[in-house]
Amino acid sequence: MTIDQVRQLVSERGVHARKLREVLSLLSEDWHPLAELVRLPAVPRRTVQDLLKALGDDAESSGDRYRIAPGLVAAYRTEFAVAGVRDHTDVLRQILVDIADVPQPLSSLDHVQATAETALNRAVWLDSTYDLAGKRLLCLGDHDLTSLAVAAVNPHVSITVVDLDERLLEFIDSRAASRELDIRTLHCDMRFGLPASVLETFDLVFSDPPYTPEGMGLFAGRAVEALSDIAAGRVLLAYGFSDRTPALGLKVQQELQKLGLVFEAILPAFHRFDGAQAIGSAADLYVCRPTGRRAVSGGTRIYTHGAQSVESAGPSKEALAALSELAPRPESSPPPKPRQPGWAEPVGKGAASLAVDLSADPGPWLLRTLLASSPARLACLVPNNHPSVSSEAGQKELQSLVGTRFSLKFLRNNPDSKTTIVVADQVLTGTLSLGDRTVREVLMKAHGKLRNVWREALITASQGVLTKRQAAEIVDNASVTADDLELRLIDLPKHRIVALLPEISASARYVERPES
Repeated sequence: MTIDQVRQLVSERGVHARKLREVLSLLSEDWHPLAELVRLPAVPRRTVQDLLKALGDDAESSGDRYRIAPGLVAAYRTEFAVAGVRDHTDVLRQILVDIADVPQPLSSLDHVQATAETALNRAVWLDSTYDLAGKRLLCLGDHDLTSLAVAAVNPHVSITVVDLDERLLEFIDSRAASRELDIRTLHCDMRFGLPASVLETFDLVFSDPPYTPEGMGLFAGRAVEALSDIAAGRVLLAYGFSDRTPALGLKVQQELQKLGLVFEAILPAFHRFDGAQAIGSAADLYVCRPTGRRAVSGGTRIYTHGAQSVESAGPSKEALAALSELAPRPESSPPPKPRQPGWAEPVGKGAASLAVDLSADPGPWLLRTLLASSPARLACLVPNNHPSVSSEAGQKELQSLVGTRFSLKFLRNNPDSKTTIVVADQVLTGTLSLGDRTVREVLMKAHGKLRNVWREALITASQGVLTKRQAAEIVDNASVTADDLELRLIDLPKHRIVALLPEISASARYVERPES
């Protein structure tokens, strides 16, 4: 059937198939000359000719005019219909509620809340520009809740959100689950690399990065890493600069061009914000086409505020010296130097002790560092106001998560009133219950696929009583989503780790009764 050839052509266009659908829509309405089929949907003449060739006998021609044969119009409209303009008033109301409930913006992460109208405009623009159904969209950071808006406008797109803010990931997870939306969340700090599961996977990437040259370049580079098809993929960025500082805008655009990004379009003042008055509370939409993959580099100072800002001086020499004394790195002495943050790979493999400078930690680094670490002793320097050390509740939560691996000591106001040193000493396996030993085995391999690591942890804890098949069945029947089982523990949001660890511990009961 000729319609199969058209279907294949549309499929090959991927996320850019919407314009082909618009041509088909015109052909199903009436006779149209070739010039109109090119001009109205803004499609290259060669592309229209390829479509007419695929239509074959299903299209009729009269001179330079074409249409789909009247008897086949219904079939083509059913298969390739273009959604018309819809009233999104209900979606806007829903976004307003979500924004009212979203966790408070963090100035240290350069959060400035976009308006509800902006979130909706982003969703409608994406849906009207690209063929989203069945496609994959990645949001690099999403405090503006673009993911929820897009899913409300088009529920047939698969969306992934990666973000540093644990509160936001839990919020989006909860809203998406209650509405049965196809949105998954992963924890990520773009400075230390994307989760392995999102590399070269997506059709489109959207981000509203920090507006420093360093931040824009880093996020854009990670976006390119996430695209499955460099030729067809697009990177969509929000960026604004004051008309009083055009040199800053030039510097950011130069950073993007270094990545080989072509500006297909820049839509002025597309994004509006409640705040960001220095740039007129507005930012442009950059539609970027990559020309290849380039290496992404950069430091941790990419923001405009706080300890992670470009101008931040960092911790004092006295603080770093006190940290190193508690957990020196033999290979770096003299003098001992603390390790910089990062958990893309296991931390401190083979070292007896390790000091890590987390003085710029916005909150999530400490837990991730503990999950990624293998030394017998670990010492971490964090700000005194860190959420995991500044209150008894925060300390207890952190200890409960890593308690099968480390015993924690919180040395407050050490070595000065601005910092705390967290000392983590290894817990001996012999002191643990069977369930805790199983959890410990999983935590020690946080960079492995959860399904495999959990299965092997059960086999190890059972000392060979469980077979590989029995252990796999226990894991597959646990109350954990199949998607999470395919991920690494280090990439899961904290709230899902909190829910996961009791499941892992409970699964060990089958070690004593494998026949059950």
